[in-house]
Amino acid sequence: MNKNSKILITGGTGLVGSSIVRNLLKKKYNNIFFPSKKEMNLLHRKKVASYIKKIKPDYIFASGAYVGGIEANMMNPINFFYTNIEMQNNLIKIADELDINNLLFFGSSCIYPKFSKQPINESELLKGELEKTNEGYALAKIAGLKLCEYFRYYKKRNYFTIMPTNLYGENDNFNSSSSHVIPAIIQKVNLAKNKKINEIKLLGTGKAKREFLYIDDLAEAAILEMKKNKKYSMINVGSGEEISILNLAKLILNIAGHNAKIKFTPNSPDGTPRKLLNSNKIMSLGWKPSITLVDGLKKTYNLFDNNKNIRI
Repeated sequence: MNKNSKILITGGTGLVGSSIVRNLLKKKYNNIFFPSKKEMNLLHRKKVASYIKKIKPDYIFASGAYVGGIEANMMNPINFFYTNIEMQNNLIKIADELDINNLLFFGSSCIYPKFSKQPINESELLKGELEKTNEGYALAKIAGLKLCEYFRYYKKRNYFTIMPTNLYGENDNFNSSSSHVIPAIIQKVNLAKNKKINEIKLLGTGKAKREFLYIDDLAEAAILEMKKNKKYSMINVGSGEEISILNLAKLILNIAGHNAKIKFTPNSPDGTPRKLLNSNKIMSLGWKPSITLVDGLKKTYNLFDNNKNIRI
């Protein structure tokens, strides 16, 4: 991949896609395409084929997906399964049909079994039952991963999958009905601070542990993988550190400078009890995270507080 390569990023306005675009622009890549949904709706096969045929990209970062937090996944498993299957099938199959040889598909750490051995190796895939609260989304992502794997093995395409841990950061989704855990907590903490409310309510018990990665660190990993990975069909990308939801909430309260009580709703699901990835493969390619959780949370909180570079 060189500075003049034609690079297509799907989902270029989302959390992952927009970060890849920003990072490529900083690195002076000058042939970047990140079409809007109107220009290339991944659910419409003919539009996908027409757009790809027109620009003939050398590389595709397939970051476009239908995503949401635990509540959204629980309420809409049909949409999370069907929509993602349709989007990724259209893109991956058409890329092959139009002889595009390089494609990076974005999976998710939720593809791994609920009770995987920790830290989770890529070999844990399909060795146990999935977490029910996001099963639909996970199954769709597994299908996309396997489709890339088949094209890699049977047709010698350089199609592979990156499995990021929980992501957050600039251009995150703060919609109260579909956000993930960090933007959800930031939103509640910020409201409590501004309204002088002395209690915030969070789902679950607070005991579940999660690993978090700032979005720009993922973008760096994805770009590096596209350049260097010729060996692996699937690669984990995580920070190597985990934190309980309770301690995460305390940290965000401290960053906000607000002293509120945290009340959990233990009748609500925690999701997978623990998800810590083994990221040795990506680190062997020369990557390591550069943004600490504290620094990333400070930046994200300030973006939300100033209503800048976020989605609601």
